[in-house]
Amino acid sequence: MISSGSTFEEQIGYSRAVVDGDWIHVSGTTGFDYQSMTISEEIVEQVEQCMKNIEAALREAGSCFADVVRVRYMLPDPADFEPCWPVLRRCFGDVRPAATMLVCGLSDPRMRIEIEVTAHRSATA
Repeated sequence: MISSGSTFEEQIGYSRAVVDGDWIHVSGTTGFDYQSMTISEEIVEQVEQCMKNIEAALREAGSCFADVVRVRYMLPDPADFEPCWPVLRRCFGDVRPAATMLVCGLSDPRMRIEIEVTAHRSATA
């Protein structure tokens, strides 16, 4: 089990990521900076922080963005998705994982995006 240090993980009872053999399951990750427990109001800054948080969990699991095979994007406002595309393309453009974007409520109104990924370490082998 991998923890980011987020207070949410302890309060709710989950891990940032779980490693099962070569599979890495990264929980839904928001744009909170887990060191300061702050979040930007800007969607692009939130998605940048999401990707930093996900990258840190993958790295701790001995993995990277190149191993991602599945990604789910969850946003309360579908209009926020397109401004995120350049950041997502930078991280996943060469990887091209299976992807789904869902419009749904998130647990905190400051959260404008949540991203969940599944990676397989041998995906780049």
